[in-house]
Amino acid sequence: MFQVRESWLRKKASARVIPCTFISKHLRFSDQDIRAIIAAGAKQPVARSRRGRSRAAPQ
Repeated sequence: MFQVRESWLRKKASARVIPCTFISKHLRFSDQDIRAIIAAGAKQPVARSRRGRSRAAPQ
């Protein structure tokens, strides 16, 4: 789902960097937690300037 390793997810959750719920030793993510994690990782598109290709002059 997140396309990250489980160990990465556990480390971030243990450090409270990402939203989660611990039930005893078990790590759980609510729908709201998942939406928040996805939103935090979203990146806005960056506008690029369009540059015309310069062609070599015919010889």
